[in-house]
Amino acid sequence: MTDIDYSPLLLSLKVAAISTAIVFISGVFFARLFSRKHFFGKTVIESVFMLPLVLPPTVVGFALLLAFGKHGWVGKWLMDWFGVQIVFTWLGAVIASIVVSFPLMYQSAAAAFDSLDERLENAARTFGASEWRVFWTIAFPLAWPGLLAGLVLAFARGLGEFGATLMIAGYIPGKTDTIPMAIYFAVESGQMEKATFWVVIIVALGFSTIMWLNWWSRRNMRRYADQSRNR
Repeated sequence: MTDIDYSPLLLSLKVAAISTAIVFISGVFFARLFSRKHFFGKTVIESVFMLPLVLPPTVVGFALLLAFGKHGWVGKWLMDWFGVQIVFTWLGAVIASIVVSFPLMYQSAAAAFDSLDERLENAARTFGASEWRVFWTIAFPLAWPGLLAGLVLAFARGLGEFGATLMIAGYIPGKTDTIPMAIYFAVESGQMEKATFWVVIIVALGFSTIMWLNWWSRRNMRRYADQSRNR
């Protein structure tokens, strides 16, 4: 195959990187905010957070289309005030990736924070440490393995997002053609060689990402085990 256009690869990495950064910050924020707190409506809010995991991607994309479309309340506001169009742009692909990957990040972060020994944080508070300092010096470092797992899974999910992206961003070569989109339309047009090429690329990216995470997790488990034996 000659004259390969690598724009789907570059766009996919761009979309996944931006969406993962946003998802990581927001996921950690809400997970920490809700950690060990019980209030009326918490279950409902967390159910809304996790909803994209159980809904078909096309349903998620349809909801985004209603919200960010030309006549949607968010889309109309962005267009009127900032002149920014979301639908049928790469920004739409970013938003789709954020929505579908956020549940993975939130779930991992919530589990990581909930598993921490609360006595360590309380001890720091008794010595006058602020909540900000407790978070950065105790909670965040101890929860980092779980946060990293969520980060990697969110990146992989954002990289492979298709259904919601198709609904809100469409397929515009050079503008919204991520790797999953390129695969679908290559198959549809009978370009099996091109589709196979992109399948190999995205499988290699996903496999290497998960393999690195597994290697990192095992290395840290061995390190913690060695430290425990040496104490």
